[in-house]
Amino acid sequence: MDLRSLGWDDFFAEHAKNVKAGVQSSDSLEPARVALVFRGGYEVWCKSGEYLAQVSGRFRHLAVNKADNPATGDFVLVETLPDEQKAIIHSVLPRRTKLSRTQTGRAVEEQVLAANVDTVLIAISCAVALRTRTIERYFTVVRESGAQPVLLLTKTDLCENVPTALQIAYKVSADAPVIPVCSITGNGLPEVRQFISRGKTAAIVGPSGVGKSTLINSLYGDELLPTIEIRADDQKGRHTTTEREMIRLPKGGVIIDTPGLREIQLWEGDEGLADAFPEISELAARCKFTDCQHETEPGCAVRAALSTGNLAEERLLGFRKLQREVEQFASRHDVHKQAEQKRRSKQLTRGLRDRLREKGRED
Repeated sequence: MDLRSLGWDDFFAEHAKNVKAGVQSSDSLEPARVALVFRGGYEVWCKSGEYLAQVSGRFRHLAVNKADNPATGDFVLVETLPDEQKAIIHSVLPRRTKLSRTQTGRAVEEQVLAANVDTVLIAISCAVALRTRTIERYFTVVRESGAQPVLLLTKTDLCENVPTALQIAYKVSADAPVIPVCSITGNGLPEVRQFISRGKTAAIVGPSGVGKSTLINSLYGDELLPTIEIRADDQKGRHTTTEREMIRLPKGGVIIDTPGLREIQLWEGDEGLADAFPEISELAARCKFTDCQHETEPGCAVRAALSTGNLAEERLLGFRKLQREVEQFASRHDVHKQAEQKRRSKQLTRGLRDRLREKGRED
C-alpha cells in the first residue's frame, strides 16, 4: 500500500525519523495510518497491508489524556505481527491538523474527531430551514482545526428555494467555498471531488440525516455505507455511521466519515472564532480601544458598521454567543487543568513515598 497516496509526506517522514531516533529497536517500526477507531482497538494501514492494532503498554502508561490516543487519520509508528495480521502502535506522530470538540458530558475533555485532515466538508441539509447558528459553530470548530472548511448544502432536490438557501449560506461562510449538492442527481459531486485528490484527506461532518453516508457512496461509486430513510415530518435522520472511518476513494484521496453530531461544543476556539467571523475581526482592529467589547465604548468600529448596515446584526449576535462560550470554556478548562495537575502531583508523591518505603525495608 502506497502511504503517499494516503497523505504521507516529508512533514511526517521527518517527524518519524526524530521519533525513531529516541526509540530502542526502532528498526522494527514502520509508519502506518489509523483508518478506524473502534471499541477495543484500531485498524491501521501500512505498506505491508491492513492490520488490527493495539497500543503498547508503554504508550498506554504515558498517555495523559484521551486526546493523546490514536485518532482516525493519525500517522503512527507500528510493529507488525504478519503471522497474526496484527500490529502494536508504539507512537503517534505530531498532527498537522486536528479536528476536536469538547467531549459531551460534564467532564472538560477533548475528543479528537479526525487528524491530519486537509479539508473538512460541513454537510448541512437545505431541505429544511438553515440554522445559521449551527453553521457558524461548525465553521468555528473547523477553522480552529487548521483544515480548510467547505460548506455543502445537501439534498437540493428536496429544497424549495436553492438560491435563497445559497444566499443565506454565503452570509455565514465568509470566504469558504459553498457547494450545493444532490447525491441522487450527481449535481455538485465534481466540485466536491476537487478537494479529495490523490494524497489529500477530507473529513465530512454534520448533523444526523443530512446525507453524509449517501454522499460518500456517490463519491465512491457504490453502496459502501449503509443508509436509512429520514423522517418525513421533520427531515431528521438517525445515526447510520457509528465510528469514524477512513475510506479510500477509487479516483484518489481518502475521506473520513463521522457519526452525526447532536451537538458540537467548542474545544478552545479563539483563532477559529476570529477566522469564522473575519469581517468582525477586521472591524475590531479599527476600534479605538484594543479591549473594546463593542457595547458602549466610544470609537467602536463594530457598532459603527452595525448602524450603517455594513454589518448584519445577526452576525454580531452569533459572534457574541460563540465568544461567550469560548470564554466559559477557557475558565472551565483552567480549573480542570489545575485539578488534573494536582491529581498527578499527588500520584507522583505517593509513588515516591512507596519507593522510599520499599528501599527502607531493603536496607
